[in-house]
Amino acid sequence: MIYFAHRGASAQMVQNTLPAFALAREEGATYYELDVHLTKDGFLVVHHDYTLANTAGADAPLADLTLADLKKYPLKNPFNDAPVFVPALKDVLPVIEEEMQLLNIELKNDGNRYPGLEAHTLRMMNWYSPEVLPKTLFSSFDYDTLARLRTLNKNARIGLLTRSFDVSQALSLGAESVHLNYTRFTPEIARVCHENGLKVYLYTVNDTALARKLEAEGADGIFTDRIDLFCKK
Repeated sequence: MIYFAHRGASAQMVQNTLPAFALAREEGATYYELDVHLTKDGFLVVHHDYTLANTAGADAPLADLTLADLKKYPLKNPFNDAPVFVPALKDVLPVIEEEMQLLNIELKNDGNRYPGLEAHTLRMMNWYSPEVLPKTLFSSFDYDTLARLRTLNKNARIGLLTRSFDVSQALSLGAESVHLNYTRFTPEIARVCHENGLKVYLYTVNDTALARKLEAEGADGIFTDRIDLFCKK
């Protein structure tokens, strides 16, 4: 089984922040997941929602903010008194890359909200390190985003993130994996995926007994907020 640190150690630190990824690394993670958006001035930033409404109490779309603007909005932190902010992807990568085996980048791009996001992401990853891109698995709920990514890079690693399983979509993208909510998973889905050379990764699983059950039913990996339960050093 593969255990992805879902937005870092997100049950112990503010999700998708530098402290969350640093703690996940300390706890033994080598597989990570994060979400990427594009700022007004063209920086890739790591955050789940399209706005800061839930995370910082400010109804400010990330697409309308610059990277500098994000330093004006401390994120809500229920864990400690330390100020935390939305980080740039270029600042997250040095935190996790040393022993990283795989990074799942979810491209948040419903309806092509960020035109050119796919090309921008590929350029940035190539600029950062030619060694990191082959260890990067791109996923998205937006099929067209993944199709554009495949057109741009025939060797890109793709995982189809879906709410409605259709193996033909994964195969048409040349995907290597299918990502599902664990509540939608069945052993039949695992069988079909494996017969077609696809892995099945499930979110979000924070219980070891449930993880064992899903593994027995054919899951190849999980995304977890409690990486400390699965990757203790």
